[in-house]
Order: sequence, then C-alpha cells, then structure tokens
Amino acid sequence: MTPESTAQRVLDLLPSGFDGEVIVAAGTSSLTRFANSFIHQNMSEVGTSVSLTSVWNGRVSASSGNVTPEGLESFVDRAVAATRIAPPNPDWPGLTPPTEIPSSIPVPDSTAEASPDDRARLVGEFVAAGEDMKAAGYCQTGTSTVVFANSAGHTVSGTTASAILDGIHQTPTSAGSGHAASRTFSDIDATAVGSLAADRARRGVSSIDLEPGEYEVVLAPEAVATLVLFLGFYGFNGKALNEGQSFVRVGDRQFDEAFELFDDGLDERSTKLRFDSEGTPKRRMPLITGGITANAVFDRREAAKAGTESTGHAVTFFGQNFGPLPTDLFVTPGTSAPADLIAGVERGLYVSTFNYVRILDPRTTVATGLTRNGTFLIENGEITTAVSDMRFTQSFAAAVGPGRVLGLGGDARFADSEFGPGIAHVPTARLAGWRFTGGAAG
Repeated sequence: MTPESTAQRVLDLLPSGFDGEVIVAAGTSSLTRFANSFIHQNMSEVGTSVSLTSVWNGRVSASSGNVTPEGLESFVDRAVAATRIAPPNPDWPGLTPPTEIPSSIPVPDSTAEASPDDRARLVGEFVAAGEDMKAAGYCQTGTSTVVFANSAGHTVSGTTASAILDGIHQTPTSAGSGHAASRTFSDIDATAVGSLAADRARRGVSSIDLEPGEYEVVLAPEAVATLVLFLGFYGFNGKALNEGQSFVRVGDRQFDEAFELFDDGLDERSTKLRFDSEGTPKRRMPLITGGITANAVFDRREAAKAGTESTGHAVTFFGQNFGPLPTDLFVTPGTSAPADLIAGVERGLYVSTFNYVRILDPRTTVATGLTRNGTFLIENGEITTAVSDMRFTQSFAAAVGPGRVLGLGGDARFADSEFGPGIAHVPTARLAGWRFTGGAAG
C-alpha cells in the first residue's frame, strides 16, 4: 500500500460518528556507527509508521505505531476503544479544513542514494583527520514520504531528507567533537568535521581548573543551538505564553538588536516537512527582529485559546503536553570569522558544546548544564589552554539581551543540541557574559 492509500484506509476504518486525522510516514533510515576508529555497525531500516488522532463526542485519543497493512484494522480498533473511554477534551480545536500546502523540496539524489560505502567514505575521512587518535561517532542518512489526511477532506503530502555526521576524536585525557548536518549528503565535509574535532582534542590534552564566575564567552554553533532551542521551546511556545510561563512580551525590546531569530519551515535548507502534524502549512515566522520580540508560535489548540490562528507548529504527541514548537530555527549570521571573534576577547572562554542542560525557571529561561568536549581559556585574543568541564547557571534570554551580543560569526550551519540535530541553523556567537557556577561535580 502507498502512504496515501494507507491514510485513507485508516480513515475508512473509523466507525460512524468518529472523526480522525492520520499521519503516515514511509521511509528509509540508514546508520553507520564507528568506535575505536573502526566501523562496528551498519544498518538500514525501511518501514511505515502510522499516527492516528481519533475523535468521538468530544473525546480525543492519540495512537501510533509501525503498522503493516494486515494490522491496520486492529490498530484502528484499539484507537477507537481508547477514544471511547477518554475523558472529554474541551480544548479540542477541531479538524484542519482543506488548506493549500507549499510544494515539497525534492529529495537530493545524494541523500536518497547514499550507500553504506558512501557513509563509510565519510567515516574514513573523519577518522583520517585525527591521525593517531581514536575516533567514535556515526553517519546517518534518511528520507521519508509523509501523508496527512483527515475526515474533513484535508489531504497533503511531503518529503523529508537528512544527512548527519557526528563524532569525537579522543586522546587518553581529552576529547573533541565535530558535527555536520544537511538535507544534502554531498554537502557534508567529513575532513573539516574531523579536523575540528581533532584540533579540540589536541588542545584539551592538559587542562586547568578555573574559578567560577561570569566570563565573556565565544560559543561555538552547538552551544548556540542549545541556547536558541531553549528560547524557542520554553519561550516562543504558545502554550507557555498562554499559561504565563514564558518570558515573551511581543513588541518589547528584549534582545540585542544584532540577534535576529526566525523559524522557517519553507527554507530550502530545512530537513523537515512544510506542514505540521495538524496539516497546517508552515511559514516564515520572525521571532526576534531588531532586538524586538515579534511573535510566538501556535498550534490550533493554543491559537484558539489566544484568539489567533495556528502558525503551523503542532508537533505529534509530544506537543500535546508540551505545546507548539519551532523546529526550523535560524539565527541570521554575521560576517566575522570565529578566529576574529576570539581575537576580540581579552579574557574569557571558548565553549564547544553544552551537555545535560535542564531548565530551572521557564519564565526567565534560567538553565543549568555543563560544558563538554572542548572548553578553552581565551587570553589577549588567543586560546591559551584547555579548561576542565564547568557547570553554568544562566538565563539564556538574558545572555542575548540588549547590549550582550558582541559579535556573530559568518559560519552558520545546522548544529547539534540537547534536542537533536537539524533543528537550529546558527553561527558562532561572542557574548558579553556567561555565569559559570562551579566544576563538573557541582
């Protein structure tokens, strides 16, 4: 069965009086893992997943699974049974009416046709960049066709595509990380990714402990991605805004004028769909413009509560509890090279990545976490020595508040983060201060 026919079959199986919206995703995900500089796993998974939201007499339930054509009937039966005993949902916003969706970006041939040998070649280039160091990580490619259909007659389809290379180089006492992600496999420069990881590992062989305090920082894209995603998920989230748990004050100057943030599911660099899990089309949404908070994002439920319309940011299942999420975030880059940003710092820290970051206060985006895989002291415009992992406690919104962004790099790319790769496209950033509160132990 095709994804289209599978979606229609699920809707046809619903009993009289039931409405539904269904998402069918059929695709291939391929993964090559390596450790100790050798490939130890190569796998490819082909499958079809079905997600169904069924509605009956104001009661709503959601079900999902990898379902074969033979299993569709029992899958729908279980979903119907769950809906009958679900409590009434007064917030159910109804089904999305038929709506025009922008055409999908074609899946790049290099991603769709990437073979185990192709992924192994990238792994080999990453490993070679580290020379005698041990390397570990993964190379992944994936494509899918996704169909959304509902009982209101709204049916749309689209494609996703992604290619990821992520790894570390290790010495006996240090590790350095590198990452790249793109819609197009042929865009991945494995030598550059491996060289960055190797350089961080070599520089980190001998490290010092640094006293806690506030330091000027240069954050690499992975660290900036974590900052941006926490702003998006906890601040620009329409549910958080409706419930008074967000810092967002639309129209206020809450950020540095150099810091421009937008969410754009229509950007040709995006690895994702051009519609959300409710079938609403995505659009370019300015979030921060000229330092002014411009918008929040909404799904149909939170938009109804706010007296506005959905912005196309519903997320399957996770979003029902967490709310609408911006998942195609872009920071407008500057023009500086990362080395030039470092050169402007008299004394501060260069941070490669953050790890195990957890929100402490959503209303101020105060979070705590650790540095990892490459933190270095900057003195008189130069990196001088590695610094042992440090804990921070910092408001992410305040870190990029008025007067706090001292420079942005021209090196914007998709960076990995606490919430995964391919969500935030960001550059290196020089910030006036970051509050470090102790070593890795606390």
